[in-house]
Order: sequence, then C-alpha cells, then structure tokens
Amino acid sequence: MAVPSILLVEDSPSLASLYEEYLRGEPWAVELAETGASALEKLRARPPQAVLLDIRLPDMDGLDILRIIVAERIPCSVVVMTAHGSINTAVDAMRNGAFDFIVKPFPPERLVVTLRNALEHQRLNRIIETFKDDLDRTQYCGFIGGSLPMQAVYRVIEQAARSRATVFITGESGTGKELCADAVHRRSPRANGPFVAINCGAIPKDLMESEIFGHVRGAFTGATSDRDGAASRADNGTLFLDEICEMDLALQTKLLRFIQTGSFQRVGGSRTEQVDVRFLCATNRDPMGEVEAGRFREDLFYRLHVIPLHLPPLRERDDDVVAIANRFLADFAAEEHKAFHSFSAEAEAVLRAYDWPGNIRQLQNVVRNVVVLNDGEVVEPSMLPPPLNRGIVAQAHRPGLAAGASAAQASPCAPGDPALSIRPLWQVEKDTIETAISLCDGNIPKAAALLGISPSTIYRKRVAWEGEIAQV
Repeated sequence: MAVPSILLVEDSPSLASLYEEYLRGEPWAVELAETGASALEKLRARPPQAVLLDIRLPDMDGLDILRIIVAERIPCSVVVMTAHGSINTAVDAMRNGAFDFIVKPFPPERLVVTLRNALEHQRLNRIIETFKDDLDRTQYCGFIGGSLPMQAVYRVIEQAARSRATVFITGESGTGKELCADAVHRRSPRANGPFVAINCGAIPKDLMESEIFGHVRGAFTGATSDRDGAASRADNGTLFLDEICEMDLALQTKLLRFIQTGSFQRVGGSRTEQVDVRFLCATNRDPMGEVEAGRFREDLFYRLHVIPLHLPPLRERDDDVVAIANRFLADFAAEEHKAFHSFSAEAEAVLRAYDWPGNIRQLQNVVRNVVVLNDGEVVEPSMLPPPLNRGIVAQAHRPGLAAGASAAQASPCAPGDPALSIRPLWQVEKDTIETAISLCDGNIPKAAALLGISPSTIYRKRVAWEGEIAQV
C-alpha cells in the first residue's frame, strides 16, 4: 500500500525542520517546497494527499496557491498555517476550499491530529469519487445504460477482467452475453491477444470437437487438410464458449481435461498441443438445473463457474430501454437517410411498459421497423409495430357504453347496497402509487424504491391504467 504523501510549503528553514521533526514518527512521506513556484511544480507533477501551506511566501500569497489547487481540481486536502493576527485570512481560506487551518505556534500533537484528519478526508473523497465514476457510467465497452443493475455488471467486469479466472455469464437471449464476454477480454491483460467465440448451439455435435480442437488431414470424410481449431487460434488470448449447456456430454469430458491441463489433441491426431487460454462461457439456461437434469457435467460446471455474472433482462433495467432505443434510432435514421431524432413522451412510456421478452435484440428490430416503414422526426406510439401497438389499436376500436348508460346501470349492485363502496383493485393500487409519486415530487424511481417495486413496474401499470380508464 502506498505511503500517504504530504507537501510542506514553508519558506523558513528553521520552521520547516521543526515541522518535519514533529512528523518524523508518522508513516507519511513529507516533501518540502520553500517557494510558491516550487510548490505548484510539485503539486502538478505528483499531487500529494495533503498540503501543509504557509500563507506568507517570498514569491506569492499562499491563498493564490489554494485558489490554483481548487481551480485545477488537484486532489489534495489543504491545511493552512497562519499566525495569531491572521485568523480572518484563515477563515477566508476555509471558504475558498481549505480543509482546515492551524495557528502558529502549535504543539506537535495538534499538527499530527490535523494532518491525520486531512488525510482521512482525502481518502474518503477518493472512495466517493470512485463510486461516483461507477454510478455515472451510462456507456461501457459497447453497453448502453446507467441503471443500477448494469452498474453492478460493469463493476464485476472491471474486477473480473484483471484475473484469468473463468467467468460464467448467464442471462436471457438477447441480453448481450457475447458483448459482455468481449468486454471482459478487452479490459483484461490479454486485450492484445485473440478473442475467439464459438456458439455451441449453432454447430452440429459431430463437428463440434473439430471446431474446438481442430483436425488433421484424413481424420474424417472431407478433412482434406490440417485445420486449426478455436483452441489453437485463441492461444495467448480468450476462448468464449457461448451456449455452453448445449454441448454434448461426451465432448464435455474432453473440454474438462483441456481446461484443467491446457493441452489437447486434434481430431485424428496423436500429438498433444499446449496453449495458454483464458476461458469465458455463457448460457441462457439455468446451469444448475442442467446439472441436476444430467445434461451438464457437475465437475465441468464447478470448473467453469468461478465468477458468475448475470445480465439483467431489459425489463429490469428501468430507463435504459429509452437510452438504447434512442441510440438505435440515431443509427438507423442515419443508415436509412430518415429525419427521426427522438421518441415522443407517449412512445417512451410504451417502451418502458413493455416486457421485452426478446430483450435488446427485439428492441433493435422494433426500432429498425419504425425507421424503415415510417417518416417523420419524432416516433409516435402509432408507428410502433405489434405487439407494442396492440393497446393503442384496441382503444381506438373499443366500443363505449351505450348512449345514456350510466355506471350505476352497469353495476351488479342495487342502489344503497354497501358493496357499492368497494372500488376496483386497480383503482386502489393506482391511487396508492400516484400518491407516492406525488409525495416524491414526481420522482418515479424514488417512489418505486419506497413502495418496494421496480420503476419499470410503475411505467407498465400506468399504461395498463390508461386502458382501464378507456373502458369506463
């Protein structure tokens, strides 16, 4: 762990020596600057965690150095040293960004405690900035979205990428499992090596072994020459096995040996080859369920399931659906030479409310359909293809109550019946949710958190309520 560094800015050699003596027993690296110019040079070259700053310097005012630190956002906590007659100056320094001040002369204990507090303050600031950077990410290695579930995904990718441990990616079809594997590879020390992906569900099982390990000439009918498999091509890089649960049980045994030893033999060959490969795999099934059903080897599962990473479905990613749709809209509009640039508020509500069983792949198809088959600048709900427009079409053709009919005539209860006070459940739920939103000043994510539900649930229910109201 790096030793905390302190820059002491003091023009008096005797005082500088005294303060350095005060700090000698502390686990800190203290560096001296005798002028303002020297201090700024050291600050910009290698920012310390804390600065012990004298106000009076031979070439410039200490407050000017403080202003430069704040203006240039140099990450350090500043403790100002001042004399008894300059308390007002010290207060001004605090208002301008100093962490604390200390009045000369001061005992060693006072100096040590003040600097400890300053270093702890800076340490906490750095932690906060790290989390802030993570939570502010709206794009990451090809992913689009800043929802909390995706921030967790980005965090795992960032941590897992540094290791060579196997990452087991799970998630529904269309959630971006191959993009996730590519992100792990690109953020890893193997980024300059090959990334080789194989879809275990798209290749006939008779050819799968050859696809992974390669073959020699004459190994089977049609093998007219030697051929490298994915294992050879991924040497010093990453091998991604997509839909791993589709792999034949017999081949799973050979894969397990390959993972354990890094060695393999080509189909039809006798020579053992050795490679250095980092493994990633993915499935849209429940891998433990496949193990229990006897379709996936338990020992292979535990060999691969080192770092689990689950990709959330689009319906659980809150407003990410709108951000992704807008990116697709911009791309497809440019490709098709159309003028579309945004979705209307009503169309966005429909996108949020829909469950997206096909996830991002389905959203991509929907937006392309809109751009190809329509013209305009703003996407309206009527432009959305089925099944997103079903509620809109149904409302347009829904017959209303007969002329002169009343709610009382439609009610199964006689006038005066106490049961008339019972309201439909959807109305009670609607009132509760709308009240929560109102109390949160329109902040739907906050209201959802307090209600214990997902914001996307509120968006879906709002669209459903519109349909209920239209029937009344």
